[in-house]
Amino acid sequence: MSTPAAGPLLLLDGASLWFRAFYAIPEKITAPDGRPVNALRGFTDMVAALVKQHSPSRLVVCLDLDWRPQFRVDLIPSYKAHRVAEVTESGAETGGFEAEEVPDTLTPQVDMIMEVLAAAGIATGGAEGLEADDVIGTLATIERDSPVIVVSGDRDLLQLVRDTPEPPVQVFYVGRGLSKAELWGPAEVAAKYGVPEQNAGPAYADMAALRGDASDGLPGVAGIGDKSAAQLISKFGSVEALRAAAADPESDLAKGVRAKLVAADDYLKAAAPVVRVVQDANVELSGPDLLPYTPADPERLQALAAAYNAESPIKRLVTALAKR
Repeated sequence: MSTPAAGPLLLLDGASLWFRAFYAIPEKITAPDGRPVNALRGFTDMVAALVKQHSPSRLVVCLDLDWRPQFRVDLIPSYKAHRVAEVTESGAETGGFEAEEVPDTLTPQVDMIMEVLAAAGIATGGAEGLEADDVIGTLATIERDSPVIVVSGDRDLLQLVRDTPEPPVQVFYVGRGLSKAELWGPAEVAAKYGVPEQNAGPAYADMAALRGDASDGLPGVAGIGDKSAAQLISKFGSVEALRAAAADPESDLAKGVRAKLVAADDYLKAAAPVVRVVQDANVELSGPDLLPYTPADPERLQALAAAYNAESPIKRLVTALAKR
């Protein structure tokens, strides 16, 4: 039997964090060659701050290898549709494929971030055809040794919180910025959203499917908001049980609610697997997730720091690694 590590496993939602860094720091901060490095600097500082605060023994930066997986689009075509932008009006430059609207000056910085992480010895993880949420969902679900802390600005990942079975999973929610981040477990999710504490994670996912989520293009059930969604999931336990109750004329459902659920049955059938993160993905890591105390390639990291005008944040990262 393996011995649990002293510190937690930290799972970072990579894109969520570097998007926030990009918009939080002015683009006028550039490398010596003039390329913007605001996202690189901000993201590196975030990782350093998270390592300092949580003292993890292991860490994985989780990646979107497909930000809009086809199986989710097949189930609900509106899924993230509002985030899609054609590169040209004809779509010629994308070969007709859809692409997420990412600022032109952010895309090159993602490659820079990957270089810095590799030189530092920090693992990245992805799963072909899936989102970072699915990578996080899988790694959190299969973990058996260390407590897990998920770091993201995406509330969808609250569905992963658990106290049992051990080890526990918490979400460090950074939606309002790192300085105002909150650590969520089942008790906090239950208190905020009115779902049962013993099943807070899965109940949150089902509540989200019911109420909908405009940021992900999920319409929800017309006339069902946060409060009524939480009450229904608390009473019936899951979207599947609620659909069965709506189809059963003898079930304890108000006439108006039943009508809304019956009208939205096709949506509900599709929405549950769209909202729930994959928990058995084939995740591939770039290397061991054990967080080093010293950089894997210090000379390379020093060269990148100079090339990208990132000496200060990289120094803070190296210090955080050594002092945890």
